[in-house]
Amino acid sequence: MEEYMKNVTVIDHPLVQHKLTLMRDKNTGTKDFRMLLNELSTLMAYEVTRDLPMEEIDIETPVAPMKARVLAGRKLGIVPILRAGLGMAEGVMELIPAAKVGHIGLYRDPVTHKPVSYYHKLPSDTCERDMIVVDPMLATGGSAAEGIRMVKEAGCKTVRLMCLVAAPEGIKALYEQHPDVHIYTAAIDSHLNEHCYIVPGLGDAGDRIFGTK
Repeated sequence: MEEYMKNVTVIDHPLVQHKLTLMRDKNTGTKDFRMLLNELSTLMAYEVTRDLPMEEIDIETPVAPMKARVLAGRKLGIVPILRAGLGMAEGVMELIPAAKVGHIGLYRDPVTHKPVSYYHKLPSDTCERDMIVVDPMLATGGSAAEGIRMVKEAGCKTVRLMCLVAAPEGIKALYEQHPDVHIYTAAIDSHLNEHCYIVPGLGDAGDRIFGTK
């Protein structure tokens, strides 16, 4: 296995894979695409939060006292990369309603394919939180790397990236810039084409979410 793949978890749960296939289908319309993305994001969030620390507390059930496990109070945050990342944030928030949400606006220059920032607002206590950056596609890795850089610049020490589909080129590029960031994805596709789109991918996620294709 390549060194840059060591920080990648592919979530192969049958429900995740089934919903991803429906999203890939070009005949899936905007309404269903958006609904599937929301459901898929919630399912994936279970895996992303699998290693959250826990502690024991004393409670009483209707039958007897017991020691039971609860989350250890770790503060979490969600950072969608606009605009497509918005489609994933809501699904994650359904699972973690207490999480604070930041927003990072980036677009890819059509000539250079480099990320350009146009919006950036993070929680004031980002330095105290573990942040989950969400973006459906990890293609070249440029937008994800820049978004993560901004989150780290705000003082965050633990960052995870959650995406639907990743290209090997994007995984490698992200690892080179952020080797400490774990990637959670539903699929690793074949490659990027000459326009830096993931093949086979699912098209432009933002266009399919918002009906602007």
